[in-house]
Amino acid sequence: MRDVRDFDGPDFDGRDGRDGRDGPGGRDLDRPDFDGPHFDGPDFDGADEPGLTVSPPKTWATGAPAVAHALKYALGQTSPRRTALTLLGINQPKGFDCPGCAWPEPAPGQRHMNEYCENGAKHISDEATTRRVTAEFFREHSVEELSRRTDHWLNQQGRLTEPMVLREGATHYEPIGWDEALDLLAGELRALDSPDEALFYTSGRLANEPAFLLQLFARAFGTNNLPDCSNMCHESSGSALGETLGIGKGSVGLDDLYDSDLVFVVGQNPGTNHPRMLSALEETKRRGGHVVAVNPLPEAGLLRFKHPQKARGVIGRGTDIADQFLQMRPGGDLALFQALNLLLLEAEDKEPGTVLDREFIDAHTSGYEAFAERIRETSWDAVLDATGLTRDEIERVHERVLASRGVIVCWAMGLTQHKHGVPTIREVVNFLLLRGNIGRPGAGVCPVRGHSNVQGDRTMGIWERMPQPFMDRLGREFAFTPPTAHGLDSVDSIRAMRDGRAKVFVGVAGNFVRATPDSDVTEQALRNCRLTAHISTKLNRSHAVCGRTALILPTLGRSDRDVQAGGEQFMTVEDSMSEVHSTRGRLRPASEHLLSEVSIITRLAHRVLGDGPAIPWAEFEADYDLVRDRISRVVEGFGDFNERVRRPGGFRLPNPVNSRVFNTATGKAVFSVNDFTMLRAPEGHLVLQTLRSHDQWNTVPYALDDRYRGIKGGRRVVLVNPADLDRQGLADGDLVDLVSVWTDGSERRADAFRVVGYSTPPGSAAAYYPETNVLVPLDSVADISNTPTSKSVIVRLEPARALRGAEQRLEVSPSA
Repeated sequence: MRDVRDFDGPDFDGRDGRDGRDGPGGRDLDRPDFDGPHFDGPDFDGADEPGLTVSPPKTWATGAPAVAHALKYALGQTSPRRTALTLLGINQPKGFDCPGCAWPEPAPGQRHMNEYCENGAKHISDEATTRRVTAEFFREHSVEELSRRTDHWLNQQGRLTEPMVLREGATHYEPIGWDEALDLLAGELRALDSPDEALFYTSGRLANEPAFLLQLFARAFGTNNLPDCSNMCHESSGSALGETLGIGKGSVGLDDLYDSDLVFVVGQNPGTNHPRMLSALEETKRRGGHVVAVNPLPEAGLLRFKHPQKARGVIGRGTDIADQFLQMRPGGDLALFQALNLLLLEAEDKEPGTVLDREFIDAHTSGYEAFAERIRETSWDAVLDATGLTRDEIERVHERVLASRGVIVCWAMGLTQHKHGVPTIREVVNFLLLRGNIGRPGAGVCPVRGHSNVQGDRTMGIWERMPQPFMDRLGREFAFTPPTAHGLDSVDSIRAMRDGRAKVFVGVAGNFVRATPDSDVTEQALRNCRLTAHISTKLNRSHAVCGRTALILPTLGRSDRDVQAGGEQFMTVEDSMSEVHSTRGRLRPASEHLLSEVSIITRLAHRVLGDGPAIPWAEFEADYDLVRDRISRVVEGFGDFNERVRRPGGFRLPNPVNSRVFNTATGKAVFSVNDFTMLRAPEGHLVLQTLRSHDQWNTVPYALDDRYRGIKGGRRVVLVNPADLDRQGLADGDLVDLVSVWTDGSERRADAFRVVGYSTPPGSAAAYYPETNVLVPLDSVADISNTPTSKSVIVRLEPARALRGAEQRLEVSPSA
């Protein structure tokens, strides 16, 4: 691979023409006529990205460059003073929780004054920006024009400042007062033939108190239609863990990770998606533990980490994180863990009583015999074919397992977003159960969630299938009977809108259009609605994909002060390891017209429900302590909520698994039987996984770069093994279309991607979402969990339609 590939000539710096010098109302005075490139929509119109350059990927992550990049981005969004206020308050006991990932913080006395990562700093600076989207902006830009803008351009316009409405037949949003806006939305909800024609979607940015109130409102209204972002990310984790361990969340804490002998990091990229995890893995290594990384791409953070708050991370070499890296073919993880389980059974056969934890298995598990019988049928030829690994590589991992008392397996969407995602995670549980690595220190399951409070939202009741005991307590507390029929998840919600069965969509935080699969189908589904309403802090593509009537309801950010009639308020969140703590903003809100999410939900609920049932919505808006009092009586583990959450660092929710109590059908942890599955691409095709760039938070690109992978100035790239390029007659810099093919014969196309030769497993490729969401059909979902299969997309590469019939390869310049 050449050192530098310049696909246009001059290098592009990733900016969109704004230099941060804001005029009145947040308008940029440097280039007022700049409006960025035009796009037809999520599938792009075939134009090229003119500034794309590629250099070799990095072999280490963080260090001083990460600090510099974070500060550069922050100062490009706001002032030095505002930057200091935000960065010194992130993840501190009296500050606010980072709205980015859900990685936990150390105990209060053990936190650094800069307890955040590069991407967390960029995310909070993005929220604290002084750029503003005003009524003037919407007068200048029609909805049709906004629909042609990139995700990057839309996000860079700044914070929303007042409620806006797109009336039926109109071309532009216009201002609307809060009372009129909420009356309009309430009227549409009351006019529905059934409450089940309404959808209430949330992303993980929503804190516990508004999440609890939203599900209370929806259920008092009469529906369990509460789709959320977890449906598209970690639903497979919840399904597998609930079935096998009796609780759909992880079992470990930070201390477990520090003290573990062996940590598997599977199907995830901590250096980009949750960089503070690298600090924890560094501590694991410092205490003598080992790390095995399992991933299709070599990720810089898992190779070597330079801690920016320690001398060895600034002037030293840093810490090698992965003791062994397994470059896994996409979807091969099930086969890997079946092979490891086979090796454990065979080792026990050779030395009975020395390998498996028979005491634990006999006392605390069920299903072992059926599991063992099936695992002994595992074919090594099939395993090696599915994983792309050698037997020696797998046996080296096996030796590490035998030498380890405590083992933790961490994973993210590289496991969950496959058709066999649930069986894969069940097999991970089997692996841990064999040696008793569940329910004791330094061992357990660790699904790493990538959104701030997505786990807390689920705890608060944001789920279309909440257990009946929760529903019973909710009904008793508020004197009504919650609906019993299960609601719609995210995928089924799209189907319902598409088919005319759902008519009002309310999105609380997030960017539903860009978080979901099958972009064209999703957008048409939303346009079928009578009304769409989005409670948001910043502009995104969902605001340009409208029902016949549309509302934008601007809300406070995590870093904004929230003052209500009862005084200044705080809220709470739950991280990936079940720690619940407070979050309190400290910045003046972006506009005097913003309402908190609690205010919007309670005022809407009162308009829709009136006095029945007798829920004190106005009192909840005035004093969030009153909400927490009710949560303490409805949600298990939240007794004395107001008192406990005011302690520095908050409290950790109890997890019965850690007491070896398993709330499953058998009352024990369950060994499962999982059929071997291998993902195969037809001749001339590749298995594509969708992923984030480094300068991206969920669906929001902060810049057009991916520093650790060596991509700069563009996002429409497809990473392909050089041998596959040779076989297909392609080379670096070629412009291709990605065409996904499915068992039903349907095809979907994403236009104009630049080919980049990269270290991917043979037969596989990778490209960024949300640009590639269009390739994933709505009906291609994981078994059981209904999660979109965004990590296993069968594609072929075709010469780009935009250049077909002409020379498509641009010259590639060697490095100087």
